[in-house]
Amino acid sequence: MEKELDYVMLADIFPTGWHATELAGVYPGDSVVIYGAGPVGLMAAYSAIIKGAGKVMVVDRQSDRLKLAEQIGAIPVDDSATDPVEFVKDQTMGFGADRGCECVGYQAHDPAGNEQPNLTLNRLVDSVRFVGGLGVVGVFLPQDPGASDKLAQQGQVAFDYGNYWLKGQTMGSGQCPVKKYNRALRDLIAGGKASPSFIVSHELQLDQAPEGYRNFDSREDGWTKVVLHPAGA
Repeated sequence: MEKELDYVMLADIFPTGWHATELAGVYPGDSVVIYGAGPVGLMAAYSAIIKGAGKVMVVDRQSDRLKLAEQIGAIPVDDSATDPVEFVKDQTMGFGADRGCECVGYQAHDPAGNEQPNLTLNRLVDSVRFVGGLGVVGVFLPQDPGASDKLAQQGQVAFDYGNYWLKGQTMGSGQCPVKKYNRALRDLIAGGKASPSFIVSHELQLDQAPEGYRNFDSREDGWTKVVLHPAGA
């Protein structure tokens, strides 16, 4: 089928990225920072670009993901090499981005590999301007009994609420209502205005699914999004 891979992205990933920008309130001309360049973060960046954002910055540390962000016209920010908050402020005359999207969630890790559930959430608040908009689609669970962080075990994070309150920001969060968006996004694809399949790195047969999951989960270079073909690749 023509544009098959593009339409497959409507099942979840494209609407979720779009939802992040809707929650953040992205308008044409806005500067936008996206934390996380996995499939959701890349789709959020792509959605912001489609909406006419003036500048989109994507924070991650996986080189293959950052290359894809650059490929679609976003500015890649490697947080293992630079302070992303300072970078965003430098890019916005010190004010911070107009809008920001959190696409990582409670399993965020610092560059040293230590899990830090509040890392990207607090960076988001810090790097978005006063009265800016925040969209949080990264997963935060009501409880995580296996977490090393006592707050995370209870579904809580040490959130910089004082900074958030002082800056008068607005936050939207939660799972994506896919059916709210997929018809409109389908028409963007059909009309040649969107091609979300750029994130697909591998097409595998169904019996290769364990290999695909293993490589994606371990962040192997180049494994950004896998599509499985039940009837063969």
